[in-house]
Amino acid sequence: MTVVKLQNRPKIGDVITLPNGRKVEVRDIGIPYILPPNAVCDDPLCPWHGHLKIRLKLLEVTVEKVRMHKAAVVLHEWVHYIRKYNRYERRRRRIHVRVPECIEVKPGDKVIIAETRPLAKTISWVVIGKKEDVTVWKAKHEVLQTD
Repeated sequence: MTVVKLQNRPKIGDVITLPNGRKVEVRDIGIPYILPPNAVCDDPLCPWHGHLKIRLKLLEVTVEKVRMHKAAVVLHEWVHYIRKYNRYERRRRRIHVRVPECIEVKPGDKVIIAETRPLAKTISWVVIGKKEDVTVWKAKHEVLQTD
């Protein structure tokens, strides 16, 4: 697999030629407020440069371990309300995720993951970007004018 780091962040629809001669297009994954990574890869299981489709279930998690090849363990923490006691409790879950080669993660990073089809026995989530790749997105409200 080939990974090329770019100086500028590519835009959706850009076609980049890799050193081995393959052309890779930066795909639109359907989430407008997450920017593509700074690197380009030819991994077929990458949502940005391959053909892996994602489902619209997104989580913001913390990377816990990166010991597996192209995979990591992340920690998802959330707050659950207990109605009987009028209190909240913290809950956590460890999730195995696939890490594309164009996204570099290390333990402690905040990343955004998305659900996808099962890729292995325990992996059905993929990293789509780091927390710093999220931008403010404002929907374009176009007003139809009738004359």
